[in-house]
Amino acid sequence: MKKEQETIFLNGLEHNQEKLFRICLIYSKDDEDAKDLFQEVLVHIWRSISTFKSNSSIGTWMFRVALNVCLRFKSKHTKNQNRFIRLDSLTIANFGYEENSEDENEKLNSLRKCVKELNEADKAIVALYLEGIAYKEISSILGLSENYVAVKINRIKSKLLNCINKTL
Repeated sequence: MKKEQETIFLNGLEHNQEKLFRICLIYSKDDEDAKDLFQEVLVHIWRSISTFKSNSSIGTWMFRVALNVCLRFKSKHTKNQNRFIRLDSLTIANFGYEENSEDENEKLNSLRKCVKELNEADKAIVALYLEGIAYKEISSILGLSENYVAVKINRIKSKLLNCINKTL
């Protein structure tokens, strides 16, 4: 069965590789991003090749997988590009196409350095928080109470602000 799936994958890739890459180009900002996205598409196709039922052509199925991966990428990229998170007096903006001012870059670098200094439990909480995940979901992911997560986030914010203020 594994050999059969490998054959289907390789034949499908041989006939559709260029088309799949062009789909990736549409959803990417440049060639390098398109290559990374294409690689991600191939990984998803390979991992899910066992679900291919021959109800459609392998090309059609591959395009569906590619579009789903690209749309998730685009959605994630757009969401991240427009997200701003307030950390008391410091605004942290995700990197987008616009260049940050020197002051913003300095603050972001300080924040990154300070987050790296946190213990592993606090890093997990702040990483989820900075991704915009709700307290309730963070508590579920980490197996903590929602109240505990809220208290920890406030304490972590204080730690990070103190650290940032020392470095700036």
